[in-house]
Amino acid sequence: MSQTKYIFVTGGVTSSLGKGIIAASLAKLLQARGYRTTIQKLDPYINVDPGTLNPYEHGECYVTDDGAETDLDLGHYERFLNVNTSQANNVTTGRIYQSVIEKERKGEFLGKTVQVVPHITNEIKERIQILGKSGDYDIVITEIGGTVGDIESLPYIEAVRQLLWELGDNNGIVVHLTLVPFLSAAGELKTKPTQHSVKTLMESGIKADILVCRTEHEISDDIKQKLALFCNVKREAVIQSIDASTIYDVPILMQKEGLDKVALEKLDLTNEAEPSLDLWKQFLAKHKNPKHNVTIGLIGKYVELQDSYKSILESFIHAGAANEVKVEVKSIHSEHLSANNVDEKLMGLDGILVAPGFGERGIEGKVMAVRYARENNVPFLGICLGMQMAVIEFARNVLGLEGANSTEMNEQTTHPVINLMEEQKLVTDMGGTMRLGAWDCQLKEGSLVHKVYGDTEIAERHRHRFEFNNEYKTQMEEAGLLATGLNPKTGLVEVIEIPAHPWFVGVQYHPEYKSTVANPHPLFVGFVKAVLAQKQQQKNASLA
Repeated sequence: MSQTKYIFVTGGVTSSLGKGIIAASLAKLLQARGYRTTIQKLDPYINVDPGTLNPYEHGECYVTDDGAETDLDLGHYERFLNVNTSQANNVTTGRIYQSVIEKERKGEFLGKTVQVVPHITNEIKERIQILGKSGDYDIVITEIGGTVGDIESLPYIEAVRQLLWELGDNNGIVVHLTLVPFLSAAGELKTKPTQHSVKTLMESGIKADILVCRTEHEISDDIKQKLALFCNVKREAVIQSIDASTIYDVPILMQKEGLDKVALEKLDLTNEAEPSLDLWKQFLAKHKNPKHNVTIGLIGKYVELQDSYKSILESFIHAGAANEVKVEVKSIHSEHLSANNVDEKLMGLDGILVAPGFGERGIEGKVMAVRYARENNVPFLGICLGMQMAVIEFARNVLGLEGANSTEMNEQTTHPVINLMEEQKLVTDMGGTMRLGAWDCQLKEGSLVHKVYGDTEIAERHRHRFEFNNEYKTQMEEAGLLATGLNPKTGLVEVIEIPAHPWFVGVQYHPEYKSTVANPHPLFVGFVKAVLAQKQQQKNASLA
């Protein structure tokens, strides 16, 4: 294709309608038709990135290969498309203003008064087009965070209006996601919120080309006709997005509604080749028809908000389908674990995952969960902070190093088995200063992780500041906790395991960031497989 086409996804009426899932589903359908497609997210908050945000604020922080701390929607994009995203795929208001102010300080605006229009909007337009101008993509889908009418979103909406005009006919379209609520008292679906939302968009100079209507009930042809008439869109461009049992159903539902066909027609692109979704449908069939089930405890300190561990939960779905297993994840707050109740709360779990996190809160509960898994031979996976808790637990309860801890939690600990990297000790800024992005790891031949990966050379994404203290490595290994994955350049420990245990692995990196529908992460696949094997073994033993 000679010119990249652009699709903008906006939202109205309320937040949390699922713009990210709709954008990812449309991208999947376009990709399945042979178009090189990517998605980017424009976030209206003033934080430079979500790296310093509490997970309760915005869900998990997703990390890309190039070390960008981004919105969790980029996780959806990668899981659906199986294509890596980068810093260019996530833009925030904070980053936009930071860039414009830096240019102003350097005198790049030649003494002009710096204003929202044109300077901020020009910066937004440049960021939107970085991926399109790379030559790597036929179609770029841009999801605009927030809701139409928000003060924070206005510069983005204005930038989109300008860009649509500059691109010309058939080169850019707007998909507007809105809510069609059902009023039980009246017993009917109401279109007025959608009409108001579209009107608000039009007041900003943007006409919606396609309406995607989120609903809990089927939208009749009459209502679709009414929406088309009053929102000034074609009848076939009113798309129903009804509640689905899983987000992975949405591409199939959008295909049935013809979302991809309408989008291609409006972009003046051919839609003759039907989407090839065989592998996607095979995944769905396995996901919905499991042959077994297991229960895995997720021990974390942000469990009240499921989005805090979004990538982990989705990785279990991918790994479950690969093993034809339904993985029931039982979320357990680490702050609520104590010596008095840990056995009661963890009893009956088939596997235990200790989740990532930062800070001292809830740490002792995580250590107790690790000890329970180690002493009761429960398959265990520790991720990032979870791996560090496994090291601390082993140091305290196997090596007898009383008070062993991480200097993140206790700077005065006499046994800092987890310590700050030398280059981090002078760092004062919190944002974007950790070990981030993809780092190489060499796996020890014959180790459990080597068998799981089927390779000795891997690269995984990181997001942490503290590390395994190599001064304790020999002592740990002699007692049975082996460092089976090392960074080849720094010698930093990336993976620990206990060979005497049925399945006990801790990783300093975040494997969940690289799990997709097409390529479930081998570590999660191996973990679920081990959990199932142990459960069946115990069942057989009890029947014998």
